[in-house]
Amino acid sequence: MIRYYLKIEGKLTELEEPVDGCWINISPPFSLEELVSVSKEYDVPLDFFTDSLDIDERSRHEREDDARLIVVNTPILNEKTEDNDAVYITVPIGIILMPTHVFTITSYENPILQLFIEEKIKNFNSSDDRKFVLNILEQTVYRYLTCLKQLNLKRNRIEKQLYDSSRNKQLKELLAINKSLVYFVNSLSSNELLKKKMLRSDFLGIRESEHLTDLFEDIIIDNSQALEMANVYTNILNGIMEAYASIISNNMNIVVQRLTLVTIILMVPTLVASFYGMNVPLPFEKSKYTIVYIVLTSIVISLLLAWWFRRKRLF
Repeated sequence: MIRYYLKIEGKLTELEEPVDGCWINISPPFSLEELVSVSKEYDVPLDFFTDSLDIDERSRHEREDDARLIVVNTPILNEKTEDNDAVYITVPIGIILMPTHVFTITSYENPILQLFIEEKIKNFNSSDDRKFVLNILEQTVYRYLTCLKQLNLKRNRIEKQLYDSSRNKQLKELLAINKSLVYFVNSLSSNELLKKKMLRSDFLGIRESEHLTDLFEDIIIDNSQALEMANVYTNILNGIMEAYASIISNNMNIVVQRLTLVTIILMVPTLVASFYGMNVPLPFEKSKYTIVYIVLTSIVISLLLAWWFRRKRLF
C-alpha cells in the first residue's frame, strides 16, 4: 500500500497523487511489481526497497547518486502466540531520501510510523527531510525505552509468581522476555553505531545547524541509555533464571533424599518380617505373641532410625 502525505496548513493530509516535498509511505500489503514500478518512476535503486524488507537487515546507511538510504531497526509487538516466542521483535524501517521526496518502507505495520500518520508528533514536517529523519530516530529510541519498561514490569510480576509456583509457564514467559532483550541489545547496538557514523560523516547535512546537531547528539545519548537498560535487564533476568534453576535442582535433591530415607525406614518392617519367614529356628517363634513382637520390634527400630536421621538433620 503506497500512500502520500504532506503537511498543509499545519495538518498532515493524505494526497491522491505525489507532489514535491511529500512523504511517501510504503506499508503492507504491497507486491514486488509495485516496488519495481516506484523504483523506476522515482529513479530509486530497487535494492533500497528490498533490503529494507529483510527482517535480518542490520542498521546501516548508504548513498547512491542522489538517493540516500537509512535502515534502522525498530521494536514491534510479536503477534505470534506461542509461549516461548519473544514478546517483542525488531524489524527494519527503510528511510530513503530523494531530492524531492522522502520514502519510508517496512514489511510490518509499524507503530512508530503510525504516530506520524496520526499526528501525535509535535513540530513534524514531512517536507523537512533532515528533521523528519531525526524525528523517526528519536521516536525509535522512545519506543525502545517504553518496551523495555514494559518488559521489566512483566519480569517483576513473573518473578513474584515464581515464589509461589514451580510450573513451566513462568519459565517460558521469562524465556520470551529474554529473547526480546537479546533482540533489543543487538538492534540498539547496531542503531548506535549507525547514528554515530551518520553524525561523524554528516550524512544528513546538519553540521551547520546547531539545533539539529544537538538534537542528534541527544538521540545518540538516549540510545546509549536504552542499550544500557537492555543490558542491565538481560543480566538481571539471566541471574534470576540461573538462581531459579538452582532452587529447582536443590528442591529436587531434597525430595529425593527424603524419599530415600523414607524407603530405608520402611525397609525395617520388611526386613524383620522376612527373618521370620525363614525355615530356621528364631526367638519367640513358638510364642502366641510372635506377631506382636514382630510389629513392636519393627516400630521401635523404625522410630530409632527416624530419630537418628532427624538428629543428623537429614529430614
